[in-house]
Amino acid sequence: MASSPLTGQEPFFIVLNTGSGRDDARDVQATIRQVLDAAGRRYELLPVDDGRHLPAAAQSAVERARQHQGIVVAAGGDGTLSAVAQAVLDTGLPFGILPQGTFNYFGRTYGIAQDTEAATHCLLAAQPQPVQVGLVNGRVFLINASLGLYPQLLEDREAYKRRYGRSRSVALWSALVTLARAHRQLALQLEHAGQSRALRTPTIVVGNNALQLEQIGIAEADELQRGRLVAMGVKPVGTLAMYALVLRGWLSRLGDADHVFSFGFDRLTVRVGRGRRRIKVAMDGEIHWLDTPLEFTVSPRPLQLLVPPEAQRSERA
Repeated sequence: MASSPLTGQEPFFIVLNTGSGRDDARDVQATIRQVLDAAGRRYELLPVDDGRHLPAAAQSAVERARQHQGIVVAAGGDGTLSAVAQAVLDTGLPFGILPQGTFNYFGRTYGIAQDTEAATHCLLAAQPQPVQVGLVNGRVFLINASLGLYPQLLEDREAYKRRYGRSRSVALWSALVTLARAHRQLALQLEHAGQSRALRTPTIVVGNNALQLEQIGIAEADELQRGRLVAMGVKPVGTLAMYALVLRGWLSRLGDADHVFSFGFDRLTVRVGRGRRRIKVAMDGEIHWLDTPLEFTVSPRPLQLLVPPEAQRSERA
């Protein structure tokens, strides 16, 4: 269900992660202020320099938006957007984004510019649109959630970014280095649609973003249009085979590989072998420890995302 159309006078309460993104945080803040001041739009900036403080800042923005019939806006990478969405989801408040990350799959999916000035201009004319949200053990993810090898890839990627800067080439190089090392196989039990399946795999990824799934070549991307999520995994393989899978993903042909499996689902339970009570899960690029078993599902309530008019939308690629 869509929320009521906006009047264009609602104030923005903007949670800005100053520790994420490609640009200098001061420049980002200056750009946001310049655009909104010129438009005469009311707003409050809530800068956060430590990701651990994002939930508190997001809750503060939600409370302020409720008091003033306003809009909560998240400015940062996909992890920041996800953290703020967690606080917004159950409130029904309109949610805007100013993407600042490396890949920005969430913003690109809905035609929201990666350039801060353009994205801020788009906020002024945007209207809320219901958007599907994934949940794992009740926690929000917008793009994907994963366990096993993929969280390790993310941790290594962040280390490389701190040393060499944020770029897609750095992300790819760090992935190749990580894959060169030996990786542990997870013993898992997957339960969905009344069936149970035991397997060993280096990683399981649950996707909620059609653009990402399409770009790596997963045929089940259209399952998202039916209100479902998509699970992907890799059968046990050696290092050279893993490199081949990375190449296939780069060429949008990952789904064709013999060692890859994928399927759509409404609800998925993942049980981890050896009695593990907690496991590391990567959610939209951020690492969390969650209790097992893991329960994946679509949120019964959509996120009311501010999407710009068709004429102002950017290319998804």
